[in-house]
Amino acid sequence: MKIRLCLLQLIAISSLTDVGTTNAFVSRTSTRQIAKGSSTTSPSCITSTLYSEKTVETNVSENSVVPSKSKVKKVGLLTFDLDDTLYPIAAIVEAANAAFVTAMERYGFMGVSAFDIVSSGRVVREELAQTDPEAAAGLTHTEIREMAIRREMERIIYDRKLKECADDWATPVASLSDIVRKPAAKWAKAEVSDAVVQQVLTAWEMERHHSAERHIFPSVIDSLKKIKEEHPDVIIGAVTDGKANPLLMTFTLAPYFDFCMSWEDEQGGRQQFFRDLNDVETTPELTWIYDAARHKYAVLKEAQCAISAAKIEDGKANIEPLVWPDNYDDLVWIHVGDDLAFDVGGSVACGAKTILVELPKSLGQTAPYRFDTTIQQPDWSTTSPIELEARISMNKAARDLVSVEINTLERLPIAINQILQDDL
Repeated sequence: MKIRLCLLQLIAISSLTDVGTTNAFVSRTSTRQIAKGSSTTSPSCITSTLYSEKTVETNVSENSVVPSKSKVKKVGLLTFDLDDTLYPIAAIVEAANAAFVTAMERYGFMGVSAFDIVSSGRVVREELAQTDPEAAAGLTHTEIREMAIRREMERIIYDRKLKECADDWATPVASLSDIVRKPAAKWAKAEVSDAVVQQVLTAWEMERHHSAERHIFPSVIDSLKKIKEEHPDVIIGAVTDGKANPLLMTFTLAPYFDFCMSWEDEQGGRQQFFRDLNDVETTPELTWIYDAARHKYAVLKEAQCAISAAKIEDGKANIEPLVWPDNYDDLVWIHVGDDLAFDVGGSVACGAKTILVELPKSLGQTAPYRFDTTIQQPDWSTTSPIELEARISMNKAARDLVSVEINTLERLPIAINQILQDDL
């Protein structure tokens, strides 16, 4: 459920304190807050000092002792990266690309392969980079796929037109001159339907979500169930650089997630980040997306408090509401992800504790291998060489910011409790 920020009453600008990170993760100087309610009977919540800034470095073992609830802090916000954290992105993209082929054939575009959409997307971005590097760097995954689908449709229509002309004139296609080719190319562009492009893109995105549900990593659902049992008031959200949305994964993740924050929903910050990432003289920063996620949490927590207050009045309260003073620092934010730069570095700069997920290679997680320049990058990756080098540098800077590292998602509830205990 999207909550329009313009409906909120903003009363303060708070500063995020330096947490000892490198310059790559310097947080912005302003964050958004929820105003204190005027009523004296209803508990209210704000976020000024919601998250402590101590970074904990520890490993989790299966024999870790979970302390009693009275001796640990509480987790208020738990956020997850999605791709390669909760399911293997390579398998998901492969299935979605197969759906692209099926959808193209449904609309009469025969002869494409699953790899064509990836190859065309890479070419589109490289071509744009020659004329407008900033625009190319800021392209979203959705924009690249949409342009790739259109490019493939234009290619097929163009080839058909040339074949028709060659057959009519009883001449090989290779012998056709530019006098024929240029009008054919222009005609092909005009013949591509925007509606059909969107239908194919929708088919790709739908299969992406369906496939994610089929390929979800072992223990994910069991761990989420356990987390909700142990921390019933926790608000769980997703922070992703793609278009995946756990709220659309009805049979697996949807019952456990309260919101999803996509990089593509925050276009201004995303485009600036990728422009900076492709500029060797500029330091990219990621706090814009995590600040937005934290603000969404504050909105949801405010609603949770109001509901709790109403239940108290009815004698039916089943959660303990937050009360004043003017801020509360007993609730912890934990972010879970597979990417050192994006997940760890970005969230720590906004005050989160972090859990790094590095799973066995047999499960299909690609993150530990995507930033090795000595091996071939995944076929589906459109990351430019400049971006790759920048990401490697950011990964190194973020390594020391990891709170807990796990190699199986079965240990996720233990890792959360370990952070809460160590954060006392």
